[in-house]
Parts: sequence; C-alpha cells; structure tokens
Amino acid sequence: MNILVIGSGGREHALAWKFAQSSAVKKIYAAPGNAGIAAHAECVGVDADDLDGLLKLALEKKIDLTVVGPEAPLVAGIVDLFTSKALRIFGFDRKGARLEGSKVWAKEFMIRYGIPTGEFRAFGNAGSALKAIDSMQAPYVVKADGLAAGKGVIIAKTAREARGAIELIMKSRAFGAAGERIVLEEFLSGEELSILALYDGKSYRLLVPSQDHKRAFDNDEGPNTGGMGAYAPVPVYDERFAARVKKEIIEPTFEGMRSEGITGAGVLYFGIMITSEGPKVLEYNCRFGDPETQVILPLFAGDLAQVMFEAADGGLAKVPFENSAEAAACVVIASKGYPGSYGKGYPIDGLERAREEGCIVFHAGTEANDGAIATSGGRVLGVAATGPALRDAIDKAYRGVAAISFSGCFFRSDIGKKGLR
Repeated sequence: MNILVIGSGGREHALAWKFAQSSAVKKIYAAPGNAGIAAHAECVGVDADDLDGLLKLALEKKIDLTVVGPEAPLVAGIVDLFTSKALRIFGFDRKGARLEGSKVWAKEFMIRYGIPTGEFRAFGNAGSALKAIDSMQAPYVVKADGLAAGKGVIIAKTAREARGAIELIMKSRAFGAAGERIVLEEFLSGEELSILALYDGKSYRLLVPSQDHKRAFDNDEGPNTGGMGAYAPVPVYDERFAARVKKEIIEPTFEGMRSEGITGAGVLYFGIMITSEGPKVLEYNCRFGDPETQVILPLFAGDLAQVMFEAADGGLAKVPFENSAEAAACVVIASKGYPGSYGKGYPIDGLERAREEGCIVFHAGTEANDGAIATSGGRVLGVAATGPALRDAIDKAYRGVAAISFSGCFFRSDIGKKGLR
C-alpha cells in the first residue's frame, strides 16, 4: 500500500519509522515532513492545514491509507473531506475531533456519560471568569477552549496569576480564537497517565500506557510545553488499576461516542490523573500524543500499517495486535527559550553517535541545510531507547542525548524518574 502521513513533528517521524517496517507498505509520503522523516518517506511540500492540497496529493499519488498526525486538520474536517471522496483515512471526523477541539464540549461529554473528571465552570466572557476566581481555591487551572498547540493550559498558583491567565487568553488572545471561551477547572494532584486506544467505531485496542513530562524543567518546574519526554510502561498501572480505568473511563467513553454518533476510526488519547479518589480524566486528544508516540510505537510489536488499514474499514478486531513487554524512554532536546521564542538554523552535531548508542532519534523541529541537519523548531529532537527494564531504557536514552549538541540546546535530566521511584 501507499501511505500518506500528515504532519512534520516527532510524532509523525515515529509513525513513518514504524510504517517503514511493514512488508505491506510500498511507499510512504509525508506532508510536509521534516529532515528525519525524509529517511523513510518522500516529503512533499504541502502543509498539514492545506486540506485541498492534501486531497489533491492523495488522489495524485493513489494513496491507500492516509494517517493524520496533528489535531488541527482533524478539527478542520479532513476526515470528512477524504471520506466524501472514498479515500481511506485513519482519524476522527469533525464530530469526533470535538473531544479535543473544544475543552468545554469534552467536559460536558464527560458529565453526560458519568466519566470521572475534575469539577469545572465554562465562561464565554472575561468578566464573568474573573469574578468566579473569588469563589475558587488555589491552585487554579485555566484552559483555552480551542486548540492551542498543547500550550493552552495554565496552572496558576495565586488568584492574581489566574486573573492574568484569563486576561492573557480572553483579552490579549494569546491563543487566538481558541480563547473565545475558557474552562476554569479544579486542580487535580497525583500521577499523570497517558493511555492511547486505537478505535474503529466498534472495537478498541490499547497501546502501552505512558507518562508525559509537560513542564519545561526538572522536578516539574517552569511553563507547560508540548512535552519534554516520556516513558513507558507506567508501574502504577497494574492489572487491578487497569481494570478500573477500563470500567470507569475507557468503556464509558466509547459507549458515549457511539451514543453521540461518533463511529469512525481513529486514536483516542486519554489524559488521566491518578488521584486519591481514583482515576480522573484531565483531557481527551483525538490523535497520537507527542512525545508519548515516540515510546509507545517502539513497544508495539505488530504491523501498525496493517492495523490502521483494517481499522479504517471497521476491522480492528480481526487483525493481530501485540505490545512488547520491554520498556522505553524518550528525552526531548529543545531550543533555548522554548516554549517561548527561540532561534533557528543551528547545526546539529552527534546524530550518528546517538544512533551508535542504540537510540532512535526522532526529528521534531529540523531541516536540511546545505547537506547538514539544522534546528527549525522549539522541540528539536526526541531521543528514544528501549530496554528490558525502565532503568536500561532511560540510561541508554541519556547516552544518546549526551552525544548530541547544538547551540542553546537544553533538556530535562529527570525523564522517567517517577517510574523508577
């Protein structure tokens, strides 16, 4: 089959890398791709938000399966467009993508179907939201309703910070139209857990649970980012706890989706907090997580291309599906200033040395520059490794990180530490 991967980050590199291992795949195209994805796919200069251009590309290249990486094309309706042209595509339609595209709609969905989550209030104007702060307790969670590239959640320690966050989102429009509405949410404390499920409208299959590291700096300090690293599996997710999560969260979610008429195929990301009262949903995403994908896919032992191909036709239950019993870790190397402003175009050294350490180097923000690889984004690389135990995977990943350098690079030194503890 010919596969089209939409997107240009580390998640999409991991997908292309996994598809390249399938004997069922003839050729992979990526739109627009990056310097790392180019090792596995033909990169085509069509942006991920150019739906008409992507449709034209899929028709011209006779694509058998399109896989959507980022959330924006899903929310914009790329699946609706492709299916109207009888093109096979893996991803949720516009209706399903509301689970990520609107924080308000997602929270209301959870309430409708009895899915445990934190208490919340939704607001359509800044004045009402600012007044509501007086009746809430610190810390405060302020969320932009729409898509904000993983940066639309602000955790404020004081009422003053919370008011500043509301004004930043709703008045200054730091996240554009995503801030037309906001959610003020109860702060949940505990261990975070990411669970990704492949779904075909009827059946689901779970990938290895993982834990993301959102804060920019060690010990979960600094601003929220798109993710600074991840590890899998998560030790606290034992057999007993897994059964509870399935019963209280995963199965009611899919039952609710069917009730809402959401029947297409895609991957649903459950962001869960393990609280003293039990597991509660922080958020849904309607696509693969980043950087969770970079640890989950190295631990997937099946043929992902064949799984997605069958799932897109409602046949997930009949295709082999197997996860490895090993562990994996991924450390993100970022540009100085991220998640704020940062420089670009810095040459990257040591990529081959990292691979010699046994690591898989996933490119997130890179470009080819005069025959060399240079930085082009905030999160530049994800250095991933597997091993028989979590400690082995972490140590190997950090040996790979130590081999790589570019001007202003930084990374967290505590990825996976919670799992070891």
